[in-house]
Amino acid sequence: MQVFNCDQCGHLVFFDSVQCLHCGAKLAFLPDQLTMAALVPAVSGLRDDSDLWERVADSGRGSAQPLYRLCHHRTAHRACNFALQGDDPQALCVSCRQTRILPDLSEPANLRRWKQIEHAKRQLYYTLAKLGLEPAPPGESPAFEFLADQPGYPVITGHSSGTITLNIAEADDDERARRRLALHEPYRTLIGHLRHESGHFYWDRLLRDQGKLDHFRAVFGDERQDYGAALQTYYASSPHLRDWGDHHVSAYATAHPWEDWAETWAHYLHMVDLLETASSYRTGLQIPKPKAGAPRRFTMNDPFAPQSPDFDAMVSEWVPLTLLLNSLNRSLGQQDAYPFALSSGALAKLRFVHELVQSARNRARPEPLKARQA
Repeated sequence: MQVFNCDQCGHLVFFDSVQCLHCGAKLAFLPDQLTMAALVPAVSGLRDDSDLWERVADSGRGSAQPLYRLCHHRTAHRACNFALQGDDPQALCVSCRQTRILPDLSEPANLRRWKQIEHAKRQLYYTLAKLGLEPAPPGESPAFEFLADQPGYPVITGHSSGTITLNIAEADDDERARRRLALHEPYRTLIGHLRHESGHFYWDRLLRDQGKLDHFRAVFGDERQDYGAALQTYYASSPHLRDWGDHHVSAYATAHPWEDWAETWAHYLHMVDLLETASSYRTGLQIPKPKAGAPRRFTMNDPFAPQSPDFDAMVSEWVPLTLLLNSLNRSLGQQDAYPFALSSGALAKLRFVHELVQSARNRARPEPLKARQA
């Protein structure tokens, strides 16, 4: 995720920080400003209001400055670092309130798993907000259910009618690794699951509901083919032996056009998130081109900047960045963090997602005020 600086001392802090390790300031992420902030108790009249906080940068400036409350899940479970505006009637932040069903949190293992999943969900919310897709009107954001298997009732991770369900067992590293190996997958993470399932949600919102299915079918194929039969065929074969690399981002993307879209959507979110992380190191992360003898170096650009780079510019930075990322992992004896090689066919689908998101982002921006004619 993007790195930030503490309001109080300027030290480097991170998206999931709750306290500055340098000066001890209390930290929270402010979704309305999409930034981390150091907070101090807000002064109300002649007494401190223990429920309200203000930014260190705003302290002493008067009552006109915004006030905040900490998410209830932070105070009750140490499970969230988002804040909400002081006059918000909700007890939960914009991310936590999207979760409709929780596992039994009296079970310590479930509490640990839930905290990990909510962290990944906050990361998803941040990226969607940067893309202009959050915050959204009621009913236009995904809802989440995090469930544990019950005897005879296994939980299937998936999306249905706006609700994303996740089996909380996916928060266990050993279980996730077991499933990754059993399914011959190169990559399986919590954030990957949530990004993939959010792709199904936004297929409904950005394609189906916007009347763009013909455009989708021209790139991904006809989604009207039987979905259940397609998945049965996929799992009955040897997916890892399929010839998928020329046109898809993964083997699973070959199962059905819906899964092709969701895998590509998730990959696009991987891309913009990693590029933003690299660009946020303001000392200027420079990476040499992977071509032998090429002297030019890339300085990472912010994919969420008001004048965001076009897709080709993003790809030109993406390739050397992922090579560096994998080299760093290998130097520590770890597997490649990015075990993919994108073909021209996969890039064409990623470009489709990019252009669709940019179009939605532009629609969401307010029209600039026109100069009044004399």
